[in-house]
Amino acid sequence: MPLLDLGALHAELSPDLEDAALRVVRSGRLLLGPELAAFEEAWATAVGARFAVGVGNGLDALSLGLRALGIGPGDEVLVPGHTFVATWLAVAHVGAVPVPVDVRSARADWDDVALAAAVTPRTRAILPVHLYGHPVDLDPVLRLARDHDLAVLDDAAQAHGARLRDRPVGGLTHATAWSFYPGKNLGALGDGGAVTTSDPETARRLRSLRNYGSTEKYRHDEVGWNSRLDELQAAVLSVKLRRMEAHNARREAVARRYDEGLAGLDLVLPERVAWATPAWHLYVVRSRHRDRLQEHLAAAGVEAGVHYPIPCHRQGAFAGTALAEAHLPVSDALAREVLSLPMDPMLSPHDQDRVIDAVRSFRA
Repeated sequence: MPLLDLGALHAELSPDLEDAALRVVRSGRLLLGPELAAFEEAWATAVGARFAVGVGNGLDALSLGLRALGIGPGDEVLVPGHTFVATWLAVAHVGAVPVPVDVRSARADWDDVALAAAVTPRTRAILPVHLYGHPVDLDPVLRLARDHDLAVLDDAAQAHGARLRDRPVGGLTHATAWSFYPGKNLGALGDGGAVTTSDPETARRLRSLRNYGSTEKYRHDEVGWNSRLDELQAAVLSVKLRRMEAHNARREAVARRYDEGLAGLDLVLPERVAWATPAWHLYVVRSRHRDRLQEHLAAAGVEAGVHYPIPCHRQGAFAGTALAEAHLPVSDALAREVLSLPMDPMLSPHDQDRVIDAVRSFRA
């Protein structure tokens, strides 16, 4: 029982995916062409933004998003303690300093008082993360940002289709970074990413930064990257985007079945709040006996993942820095306790019941 069966997903879409790939091959246009333009327009519309700028991957989306918002060397950026390391790496890539704020739960939500207390005269941006597909409440984050004249770039790498108070994630902040890594709710056949924004100047800078600092051939006005979402991936993503809402509805059904089937166990199940519609990228439970539970599931033929086993501040990338000394007790506890159960729009009720039965048969 795999964590995610991409083969089954692609088999369902294979005629349309094959047509899209063949169309790109026959066109002879592989970069910055009509497939990208069409996908960018469709993606911006889907997430409630004016512009989408396709880039090479999710990390570049974060890094270029920060650069486009004017974040650079010496600036401080508030980040959650519990997230995938790319959130922190992007801040480091632009020469800024990640300032971790511990979270309250596995969905990377912040305590408003703790977040405000982390602001210093050097703070220039806030980088909330919609982890596991559950939206962060952006309203208090945006109020804090307005009070201190801070930029907000939200990391929506796992939140394709998520909604906050019935507003789609992706057009609510100064800019939103996306990953189209194959395992995402909207995944490419390789790496890919995008940044969405409603600010024309931010969009212009992003188009320049992704293309060697150029908006006119052989004229380079700034030091840029080579980070372009190619025509093939854009065409594939356009196909998948047409099915994303239906696939997310299947994910919601899987999550509801887990909620019901795992109730009453010695587990912390994902929290549901009235103001959020999660995308259910992952279904993450917490267990004090996580490692033994994972081993038990593996013996039963069920693959379960850990997102993430080593907190960012304990990664070797930040050894020897002040970040390594950060006091983040909740983030440390989450790294010991979180476990992701199979979450797949192709997961049948019968197979999901096998997962539930395996979890229920565990004895600590």
